[in-house]
Parts: sequence; C-alpha cells; structure tokens
Amino acid sequence: MNDKNRLKLTDSTLGAVAKVAEANPGAITVACEVLCRAEAIDPDDAFGGMGVILTLDGLGIYGPRIWMFYKDVCKQNLVSMLGILRAHQLGYLSEESLNQAIDNYGDGVDVEVLVAKVKEYLPRFGHEEATP
Repeated sequence: MNDKNRLKLTDSTLGAVAKVAEANPGAITVACEVLCRAEAIDPDDAFGGMGVILTLDGLGIYGPRIWMFYKDVCKQNLVSMLGILRAHQLGYLSEESLNQAIDNYGDGVDVEVLVAKVKEYLPRFGHEEATP
C-alpha cells in the first residue's frame, strides 16, 4: 500500500485523477469511467465521481491497484466497484480485507453479497447498470 491522502483541496479534477492514477492506463480509464458514471450509479454520494476518487485516495489505492481492484476484484463492473467502496464506508468491509482482496485477485470478498447489502441500505444505488 502506498502513502495515503495525496489529494489537496486545491487539486483540479484532472490533477486529482493524475495523482491517483499514477500514469497507469488502466487506472486512468477507470477514473474517467468513475467521473462519467458515478453520479448515476450512486446518486446518494454527495460528491459524485470525485467522492469515489477521494475514497480511493483515503484508502491509499493508487495506480495499478485501482486497475487490479476494478479488474480482478470487481470483474470490470463499475457498479460492483462503487458498491464495494460503499460497503467499506458502511462498515461491511474492512480496509484490510479490501486491500487483501486487491492484492489477491478478489480472494476473501464476496462482491455480490456486499453489493446486495449496499443496495438494501441505499435503495437508489446501482440502477444505472441497465444503461451502457
């Protein structure tokens, strides 16, 4: 795990993405998808896509680990990725378990169960998934 909290209040959106993505093409792709789709997926996140970027920063998830999280843990499903981050925020998943899953191809995390818990707690979560 890298240093936490690289972002500053003065960072632009592009600057924030650059800091968390660390020039990793996969992480840049995921961050752009987050910025475009997060508000529709999780309308209860007051900060939209930037809320997700800030959460990744707070958890110390940067560069290739963002791609590993998206690809290996969430099987390239953005709704699942945002659901897992919400599951952590809601106390259903520890930071340690999340990082263990990222480093071990998703081992130890039942994404479907956690996303279902999030959807139960936040009924508006995940309805964007029917839209490409």
